[in-house]
Amino acid sequence: MNDNDIPAIEISNLYVAFDGNLVLEDINLTVEKGDYLGIIGPNGGGKSTLLRTILGLIVPERGTIKVLGHSPQDNHEQIGYVPQYALFDRYFPVKVGEVVLMGRLGKRKGLSYSRQDRQIAEQALQRAGVEHLKNRQIGELSGGERQRVLVARALATEPSILLLDEPTASVDPGFQVTFYELLAELNESMTIILVSHDISAVSRYVKRLACLNQRLFCSDSLEITKEMVEEMYHCPVDLIAHGIPHRVLPAHEGVVEH
Repeated sequence: MNDNDIPAIEISNLYVAFDGNLVLEDINLTVEKGDYLGIIGPNGGGKSTLLRTILGLIVPERGTIKVLGHSPQDNHEQIGYVPQYALFDRYFPVKVGEVVLMGRLGKRKGLSYSRQDRQIAEQALQRAGVEHLKNRQIGELSGGERQRVLVARALATEPSILLLDEPTASVDPGFQVTFYELLAELNESMTIILVSHDISAVSRYVKRLACLNQRLFCSDSLEITKEMVEEMYHCPVDLIAHGIPHRVLPAHEGVVEH
């Protein structure tokens, strides 16, 4: 097979369990190079677990994952990761530029950063739009600014694939728009998988959508059917069009109708 034909990520019959409890069941997914996949689903549905398994941080019960044709452990340097939460001590004396340079830790040769490492970190700051913040203390930044810094740190690894776990969960709506625009720009040169619980926001920007609640339901388009969502949330729903600021759920067990 030509290298250009190798998927960015290929998952087959994947099962992950913790303490005997099944978290991911029979996951099958192919993500092609240049794809931009949004994964939505309820809290506790396994979204973060799936990303960590792709990163090679979790060993599955059974099944396989290939990252650009190799195991996650052998190809982890090809993946940049922006975690769901990144807590910083606001008084800890570390600057933005230093945080982004940490993305070169696994790439540097020797005990100190090279001139090339510093140049790559500088370029990452620029791509994420935070070069003007590089001398600021990380604890002084807003939530949105910190998320961009974390993207810059991930970009400093020079990844082919970027994984993001709920990157806009703690930022204001105004920032979300510019952040998603940044990801669309980055998608021109890398594959992106974005995990979120916000169906309406994500569906405006990604190329494909998947629903995950222990099992994965993937669409080859941006269409999420009523059946897919009902299967994911285990309750009846009514889907609504963009622009209507509410969602209607028919009465069902455990929910009080208003």
